[in-house]
Amino acid sequence: MSAADSNRIAPGSRLSLHFSLALESGELIDSNFDKAPASFRLGDGSMLPGFEALLRGLTAGQEVERLIPAVDAFGAVNPDNVQRFPRARFQHLFEDDLVPTEVGSVVSFTDPGGNHIPGVVRAIDANAVEVDFNHPLAGKNILFRARIADVMAPDQDVVEVKL
Repeated sequence: MSAADSNRIAPGSRLSLHFSLALESGELIDSNFDKAPASFRLGDGSMLPGFEALLRGLTAGQEVERLIPAVDAFGAVNPDNVQRFPRARFQHLFEDDLVPTEVGSVVSFTDPGGNHIPGVVRAIDANAVEVDFNHPLAGKNILFRARIADVMAPDQDVVEVKL
């Protein structure tokens, strides 16, 4: 592998980057361009595959900006992820005066494995509460921008020394 190739982002590379996510309208969702770059190893699950694919082959100093289709970003909206529950299951939340439960509220459920699953209240009627468990960005195309700060080859290890 040549020196130039070892500086290209490949599966397993450790990289640092500045990035931003925005909707097609230009509305900014997240950005670290005004902060320290984020560091991670490509393929470690820190970034969705659709975003990682755009980084492969880039080197330090390069930038990329691309509109990622919803299906490759946070996925399509899955109608099966919208559930209706009896209103009685939420009674304790409706009685909380400090944090009112209303359309748009995020509620957390616990699955059988003890994991917390957030959902957004979409509708409330006399008998039921409708909760959407899709990712809030599901179904949306995402404008992804990144500037690569540093790339380390997959076979290089990082040792942090604290003084």
